[in-house]
Amino acid sequence: MFMNALMAFIPISLLLKYVFHSPPLWVFAAAVLAIVPLADWLRRATEHVAVHAGPTIGGLLNVTFGNMAELIIAIFILLSGNVEVVKAQITGSIIGNALLGLGLAIVAAGLARVPQRFNAANAGQLSAMLFLTVITLTLPAVFDYTEQLPGFAAEAGQRGNLDEKLSLGVAVILIVVYLLNLVYTLVTHKDVFALADSDEGGHGQPAQPWSLPLSLGVLLGGTALIALESEMLSGALEATAGQLGLSEFFLGVIVLAVVGNFAEYLAAVYFARQGQMGLAVNIAIGATVQVALLTAPLLVLIGYFLGHPMNLVFGSPLEIIAIIAVALTVTAVTKDGETTWFEGVLLLAVYAALALAFYFVTPRGAEGATEAALHLVRALAA
Repeated sequence: MFMNALMAFIPISLLLKYVFHSPPLWVFAAAVLAIVPLADWLRRATEHVAVHAGPTIGGLLNVTFGNMAELIIAIFILLSGNVEVVKAQITGSIIGNALLGLGLAIVAAGLARVPQRFNAANAGQLSAMLFLTVITLTLPAVFDYTEQLPGFAAEAGQRGNLDEKLSLGVAVILIVVYLLNLVYTLVTHKDVFALADSDEGGHGQPAQPWSLPLSLGVLLGGTALIALESEMLSGALEATAGQLGLSEFFLGVIVLAVVGNFAEYLAAVYFARQGQMGLAVNIAIGATVQVALLTAPLLVLIGYFLGHPMNLVFGSPLEIIAIIAVALTVTAVTKDGETTWFEGVLLLAVYAALALAFYFVTPRGAEGATEAALHLVRALAA
């Protein structure tokens, strides 16, 4: 009912933008609220298409379209030239899925006051992939710092060119790893993962599957509407940030990231409340891994081919610390295959603290952020 009520903001946003020519803040708020149910409909349509496509293709569709709403939003932000906002959205999605989404799910499941158990081995594999994301996403920033040391490239233009080349190489590596992970989970070891999903009460198939034409129609229509809402959202971003007295960086790392992944949060909480904690963990951490292994590198490649280059140098030290904190915190909570509601509170507390820091930080642009990151790297090296 909540999602259905939010569908009203689709026509409202269109009227505000194209009929009433309302202030950007109104358009931004309406577009944000409209994207939330559209992302959920996209997820549901993908599940129904998967019923007709078979388990292997269906699993591929589910994991590939899981972050489609977020990817579309990021593409339009990238096309508008706000590269740092796109990077902030990537960071926000990583911390949002792993800390906010998983934290809410654990708290919701723990209200029964019974420890929730899940497959520790499966969670361990996801945690290992999280550490891979930490290495790959922080490597470009460390490389950028290295190139500024004596004996390396001192020219800013040359350093930027090297950053872009490294980011493109890292993006290709991450996508290859993502594809190999699909082969591992959906082909070579699909029986193992199917058994684990069955043992933990997997979500299975929808009770009343939609027809294939209806499923594809909802999938394509939802994608088109998300693209339209994302275009309106990106156009109102700068004015909205100024009117609210917030940085575009904060809107990217908190607001846009939460909007693009809200459907994932609801799904994780729903399955956790049903006692399917293993599935909730897979949704939350799996979405985090997907952002790093697919969404972020795709944006690098898309930006390159569209003439809006984006590297993976996360200049803000807060972003680097946040990504590292995700891997460490999630691993500490899930390593024993058991959770209680207080562990969910701890995840939410870490997210709240990071959100507060992102609220107060005042970015000076890409170069200023990079300089701040260098101070952090020097401090850690010392």
